[in-house]
Amino acid sequence: MLTAGGLAPCLSSAVGGLIERYTEVAPDVRIIAYRNGYAGLLTGDSVEVTDEVRTVAGRLHAFGGSPIGNSRVKLTNVEDCIKRGLVRPGQNPLQVAAEQLSRDHVDVLHTIGGDDTNGTAADLAAYLRGNGYQLTVVGLPKTIDNDIIPIKQSLGAWTAAEQGALYARNIIAEHSSNPRMLIVHEVMGRNCGWLTAATALAHHQWVKGANFAEWLDNSAATWDVHAVFVPERPFDVAQEAKRLRTTMDELDCVNLFISEGAGVSEIVASMEAEGQDVPRDPFGHVELDKVNPGQWFAKQFAAELGADKVLVQKSGYFSRSAAANEADLALIRACTTYAVDAALRGESGVVGQDEERGDELRVIEFERIAGGKAFDVSVPWFTELLRDLGQA
Repeated sequence: MLTAGGLAPCLSSAVGGLIERYTEVAPDVRIIAYRNGYAGLLTGDSVEVTDEVRTVAGRLHAFGGSPIGNSRVKLTNVEDCIKRGLVRPGQNPLQVAAEQLSRDHVDVLHTIGGDDTNGTAADLAAYLRGNGYQLTVVGLPKTIDNDIIPIKQSLGAWTAAEQGALYARNIIAEHSSNPRMLIVHEVMGRNCGWLTAATALAHHQWVKGANFAEWLDNSAATWDVHAVFVPERPFDVAQEAKRLRTTMDELDCVNLFISEGAGVSEIVASMEAEGQDVPRDPFGHVELDKVNPGQWFAKQFAAELGADKVLVQKSGYFSRSAAANEADLALIRACTTYAVDAALRGESGVVGQDEERGDELRVIEFERIAGGKAFDVSVPWFTELLRDLGQA
């Protein structure tokens, strides 16, 4: 097994769940974990899951992070693998990985990650088949963005939204630290606004249920979300600024929830027009932490709102590192149980609720797995949230 990509509030629990299920139904199966994802597979860095580890595997459900480490490695990006010292010049990373699996006598590989992780696993399985080596690959869908096609709910996303709202609760308290305060809460979500929307909804629901004194800055209105911006919903900066200027004048503060993917095309176009290099990761994605979408939004709105002070804060690393909540734990348990049973049947794919098959929990074919699933901004819970915020 291996975990890869960024963290999500499911990795530790998923590893624990796989170990528990194998121990329950196939205790004689030898389990090894590759350290730090595909980097460990390429370098042969693996650890045995001992009987002692099997005994305490249930403890992993209570923690965030990954007990076996992560990395962002794409086996078909040969240049990057060489640059990082994972393979030597002239070597094919797919061949190196395949030979390592063969040496380790692996006949089932469990990958826990997003579409990139599972797409890489599919590449590896196809390469092995083409070279006479049969490998069953069963992936689990991990992404806090909830943007994997055709999976209804990816592992860890519910928890990330809950934790992002907790983060926002403390950050938004800063509205009382200065007059005319603009707070920009940047939420992870490269192409999909689901996490931003779900985080804003969770915070809004907390505000509605909180017992405020309704005195000066301790009021529901000053603590609430005032606007939500996601990639899938176009917006007019001038029009929104005019609306939010009224909010600033009335409340002495404005609180924005923005997806890190909102406005990125405009930012990239601006950087390229100025001859700047756009930083990208090994998968070709724009490195959002380096282009700073939150700062861009702050710059767009600060002057128009007459903000006296601007605070931009990102909840991503806080929310993605949490332990899974009860809803995610139940989903993880169902998926890991199904994944082990599928592996023992020799069935490859990614385990999840298939939106194109009536939300059935099943092994979804690798060729149908893709990233970048758009958030449906017409879902009732989001349109109701926008109405509550006066943004509809």
